[in-house]
Amino acid sequence: MSARTTMDAVSESAGPRRQRPDGAPSSAERKSRARSKVRRHLGRYWQLWVMLAPALGFLIVFAYVPMYGIQLAFREFDFAKGLTGGEWVGLKYFIQFFESPLFGDLMRNTVMISLATLVLGFLTPIALALVINQILHSRLRRIVQTVTYLPHFISIVVIVGMLQVFLSPSTGLITRFLAFFGLEDVNFLGSTSAFVPVYVLSDIWQHTGWNSIIYLAALAGVNTQLYEAARIDGASRLQIIRHVDIPALVPTMIILLILNMGGVLNTGFEKVFLMQNTLNLPVSEVIATYTYKIGILSSQFSYSTAIGLFNTIINFAFLVIANQISKRASDTSLW
Repeated sequence: MSARTTMDAVSESAGPRRQRPDGAPSSAERKSRARSKVRRHLGRYWQLWVMLAPALGFLIVFAYVPMYGIQLAFREFDFAKGLTGGEWVGLKYFIQFFESPLFGDLMRNTVMISLATLVLGFLTPIALALVINQILHSRLRRIVQTVTYLPHFISIVVIVGMLQVFLSPSTGLITRFLAFFGLEDVNFLGSTSAFVPVYVLSDIWQHTGWNSIIYLAALAGVNTQLYEAARIDGASRLQIIRHVDIPALVPTMIILLILNMGGVLNTGFEKVFLMQNTLNLPVSEVIATYTYKIGILSSQFSYSTAIGLFNTIINFAFLVIANQISKRASDTSLW
C-alpha cells in the first residue's frame, strides 16, 4: 500500500471533515494553515530572525514592558501594594494637572521651545546640505562636513559648560567682547528673553551638521544628467537648487517632518535642566523638567506618570495628524 493510500485510509477512519455550509474552511483549518505558514517561514528565514532577536528583545524589555506602569496614572500609588495595588482614582491626576496654575506656563514654555527647535532645526540641515552639495572641490567639501559634524559628538554637559564659559555675565568671552561696545551687564543665561534663543541656536549649532547627512544622501541619488542638462540650458546655481535639488529632497523632508512631529513636546530634558536657574525659571520650566521634579524629587509618582502620559498622547496625536495631512496632500506617509 502506498503512502498516499495509507493517508487516505487514516483520513477516512477519522471521519468526515467539518466544513461550513458555504464550502469555506473552518476556523480550525484556518488556524492549521496559518501555523504551517509560520513554520515554513521560520524554517526558511530563521537566520534573519536570530539576527533580529537582540533588537526585538531590547525593544520589548525597554519599550513595551514599561507600558505596564502606565496604569499608575490612574491609581493612588502605595509603596506597600505596588503598581497594581493602589486605589483606582480614574482621571484624578489628569484633572489636577489641567487645573494646576502651572499648566498654562508649562504648555507655553514647552510649545515655544519645541516649535522653535523644530522649525529652525528642520530647515537649517536642508540649507547646509544644499550648500555642501554645491561645493565642487572634494577636499574643501570633506573639511566642511567634518567641521559641521563634530559638535554632534560633544556631550550635553560639555555644551552647557561651553555656554557658561562664553556667556557668563562676569567672565564670559562673548559678554566681555560685547562690553567693548558698551553692552555691559548682559546676562544671557539668566535673562527670560534670551533663554529660548540661546537654547535653540546652540541646539542648531550642535546638530545641524549631523542631521544634514540624510539630505546629502538623498542628493547623492539625484541623476547627474539632470545637473548637466540644467547647466547646458544656462541655469544658475540657485536655479539648479530650486528646480533639481529641492524636488529631490521633498520626500525625505516630509518623512522626517512627520517623525519630528511625533516628538513635538519632547523638549530635551538634560539641556533644559542644566541651563535652568532661578532667574530664567519662568521660561525654562517645561513638562519634562516639571515631571522630574514632581515624580523623583517630590515622590508624587502617580501625578508625574499622568503628566508623562498626557505628553505622550499629545505627541502621538500630532504624529497621526501630520501623517494623514501628508498622505492626502502629497501621497507620502509613514503608513
